[in-house]
Amino acid sequence: MDMTLHAPPSLISRLMRGAALTGGNFVLMQGLRFGSNLILARLLFPDAFGLMALVTMILFGLTMLSDAGIQQSIMQNARGDDPDFLNTAFTLNVARGGLLWLLACAVAWPAAEFYDAPELLAVLPVCAVSLLLAGLAPMRIYTSERHIRLGYITLVQLLSHVVGIVVMIAFAWGTGSYWAMVWGAVTAAAVKLALEWAVIPGPTSRLRWEGAAARDLLRFGGWIMLSSGFGFLLAQGDRAILGYFFSLADLGLYNIAWFLAAFPVLLMQALIEKMLIPAYRESFATGGDQNSAKLRRIRYVLTAGVMAMLAVMALIGPFLIGFLYDDRYLMAGPMIVLISCAQLLPLVSATYQHAALARGESRRFFWLTAFRAITQSALFLAGFLLMGLPGAMAGQALAAVVVYPAVVRLARHTGVWDKTHDLIFYAVALGIIALALVVHAETLAALL
Repeated sequence: MDMTLHAPPSLISRLMRGAALTGGNFVLMQGLRFGSNLILARLLFPDAFGLMALVTMILFGLTMLSDAGIQQSIMQNARGDDPDFLNTAFTLNVARGGLLWLLACAVAWPAAEFYDAPELLAVLPVCAVSLLLAGLAPMRIYTSERHIRLGYITLVQLLSHVVGIVVMIAFAWGTGSYWAMVWGAVTAAAVKLALEWAVIPGPTSRLRWEGAAARDLLRFGGWIMLSSGFGFLLAQGDRAILGYFFSLADLGLYNIAWFLAAFPVLLMQALIEKMLIPAYRESFATGGDQNSAKLRRIRYVLTAGVMAMLAVMALIGPFLIGFLYDDRYLMAGPMIVLISCAQLLPLVSATYQHAALARGESRRFFWLTAFRAITQSALFLAGFLLMGLPGAMAGQALAAVVVYPAVVRLARHTGVWDKTHDLIFYAVALGIIALALVVHAETLAALL
């Protein structure tokens, strides 16, 4: 019998299929979200988007600060398919979900006082139910990601997203209240959990505690938890800072601009999380030069594609807002230009940084993440205090240059650094930034 007929798919073929599923699903979901935002922008006011930006930032912060690295542990650990290991991970995840909801309730009042947004007192505990539901997710989600089998996961994400949008628009149409966005988010989380248990194939997760598995998870996850705390500053530090200085309406405009401008970067992050970490893991395990060469080519394609999308957003941002939104949202246009330009320089080294996790070196990943977060937040705040939002975005871009030597050091340690790649794309990024600033100089001056 010819056993080659039953050979498992190669790494590259699974990578390509995973890229198609992840990328297609992400584009479709973001397209649906964009369409729903256009509808909600006509039914609600900018303040509602600002309030939900604060809620998202706080819940994301709680999630990141308590991230035990369960997903990453399952994806890289040799016991990632062991039922005892998976059930212990499930037990930790359930406990974390309950703890997150309690923490969200506890921080509702301080957050409402700090941001002068009394609505947070009621909204935050309700939205945090989504974190409680996420803690009940079965571990077969992560084993599917470990082996780059993403079909059912993609289906679940898409269906739950659609249901959440329908609920959100229906409530907004009927009430005109920001509560529409709250109930839409909670409904999407509930539907997602139900579908994960019903649709995704794999063993059933149960409460189980194995000491050895728990030690492995917590030892690896301890550094991930510290990294995720600083990861919160990287991902949401801008809104945490601007939420203090901006009104809810201005923060809502910034959040709409960020959603449109950051779409290419979010797509890249989804591809890295779902594909490159397991791909690096298998490539390191086999040590094949052929796989390494193909991974290098994939990095070139990812960087070039995302940089091209950011360039388009930087050049057409004001025209896009003027065409799609009413006059209340016009200032989001120049914000798109600034946010897109600020993302270009960090993009160059984005495909390197998770190679350390694929090798199980969470401590090195933590130190790099901490350095990036502190540098970016400090320069963002300093730039804002000096020149407003343009200065903040300039500080964010400058931070990528300051931390680049540390990124290179880690990339060389893991054997993935490509000097030619970086030189080419840094030159292209600087050219795009210069062009966008010249084209929109008059519009950007208004933000000063």
